[in-house]
Amino acid sequence: MAGATPKLIKQLREMTGAGMLDCKNALNECEGDLDKAVQHLREAGLGKAAKKAGNVAAEGLISVLINEDNTKGTILELNSQTDFVAKNENFISLTKEITTHAQSNDIKDAETLASSKINGQEFGTFLNEKIATIGENLVARKLATAENQVVNGYVHANGKVGVLLAATCDDAAKEKTATLLRNIAMHASAMKPTVISYTDLDSEFVEAENRAIKAEIEAENDELQRLGKPLKNIPDFVSKSQLTDEAIANAKARFEAELKEQGKPEKIWDKIIPGKIERYIQDNTQLDGRLALLSQAYVMDDKKTVEQAIAEVDSSIKLVEYIRFELGEGIEVKEEDFAAEVAKQMGK
Repeated sequence: MAGATPKLIKQLREMTGAGMLDCKNALNECEGDLDKAVQHLREAGLGKAAKKAGNVAAEGLISVLINEDNTKGTILELNSQTDFVAKNENFISLTKEITTHAQSNDIKDAETLASSKINGQEFGTFLNEKIATIGENLVARKLATAENQVVNGYVHANGKVGVLLAATCDDAAKEKTATLLRNIAMHASAMKPTVISYTDLDSEFVEAENRAIKAEIEAENDELQRLGKPLKNIPDFVSKSQLTDEAIANAKARFEAELKEQGKPEKIWDKIIPGKIERYIQDNTQLDGRLALLSQAYVMDDKKTVEQAIAEVDSSIKLVEYIRFELGEGIEVKEEDFAAEVAKQMGK
């Protein structure tokens, strides 16, 4: 694989905020692999976490449909070429029609959708007719369905982000669970968790992020020190999956030693240490707060986590499925040389 190219260097700089030379060196070190170069920079404390979604683009809409008894939800991404078409009433109606078709016929993915029949026509023929009418290429790119005891979802007002959530609960809690799931879906649309629980995070990924997050904080502390501001705590870990009983016991022993050195009476330690342990857990589970839905601070009340908010509504509620679509995620857009494109349009 080739190493650094001007295009890759530019892309890596936009993704990480690192300097040009650092990006060049990282790409050469990683043989041009962009994802590996991002991680290389982060572990060196030279780059921030990349937002891949910022480097892809596509127009269209996300649609979410929930059935009447909140036991089934369908989510669709229908792409168009321009935002102008995505805002057209015909396109909006088409998105709803395809979503309804998928749910009514128990279609669970885009592949099955493409091979289905709609209004007596092959789906491909049906879509081609819509393409001819609307005047742009259209693609039903992603489709998913969630079914369970309670299902609910949310589509952001701009139609570019949609979320489906499914849960189990006691029969008596179904109505309030449905309301709660919609609120949590709104939370997830904004906060972008990738998994339900920290237990769903891959162990190798956690270890890699451990190194990267520590490097980020160390780099931040260098700048804070230069400015004469308080430094941030550098964590030992980044996920609750790493916080064994032994790790907590070691932390407690350190706190006791510190209090003893400070001359604090042992009889008041039990009033101080729980707070220190709580802070230690917060400092050492930062990855969970970024990526695990249940561990995130709840946007409706940031004094509690999503997990705590669920428990307050009903202890029987358990999230079992989470699906989030963001418009255009994963689509690479062809880059054009602007001057060449203008010249082409002017016939030169």
